Amino acid sequence: MKIVLATRNPGKIVELRRILSGFDIVGLEEFPSIGEVAETGVTFEENALLKAHAVAQGSGLPAVADDSGLCVDVLSGMPGVFSARWSGRHGDDQANLDLLLAQVSDVPADRLTAHFACVAALALPSGETRVVEGDLPGRLVVTPRGSHGFGYDPIFVPDGETRTTAEMAPEEKDAISHRGRAFRALAPLVRELLSPSS
Repeated sequence: MKIVLATRNPGKIVELRRILSGFDIVGLEEFPSIGEVAETGVTFEENALLKAHAVAQGSGLPAVADDSGLCVDVLSGMPGVFSARWSGRHGDDQANLDLLLAQVSDVPADRLTAHFACVAALALPSGETRVVEGDLPGRLVVTPRGSHGFGYDPIFVPDGETRTTAEMAPEEKDAISHRGRAFRALAPLVRELLSPSS
């Protein structure tokens, strides 16, 4: 059974193919008629469901979507659902990173606690849905390090680690990441819903 990931982000597609191995995963590049889904929700769950429903209806196939972001404690959980467009330009990782670092530049290192949050949603063309959550607690560093990953990975150090998630091998990051946790929790629900009835 083919499953559509509701994203055109190549980094996310590669990451989720690793996490959801065993499924025939395709991205939105195979469905050019499906336009961008406006993320008008104010929670990760609302945005994940908006995208999953739209793609399931547009493709006629099961669709998986996620919404995730970085939640910084001293910024009252922001950038949160606005993580990908924190600087005002959607997907401009460097501008988002620079703005966030400027906003916390005077904050003591021991107050730079944060977590990555992810909500993953599965939607069937029938309208049936499943939703799961994953998170990764940690702290920020003010000097970016590492060349792996994307987004805020160069400034995020998970609890119990000294490396940023951008310094970890992709498989190491998948094993602990908020997205990995959410999609591993979703995988059995995908199998349950999509297995042929015996």
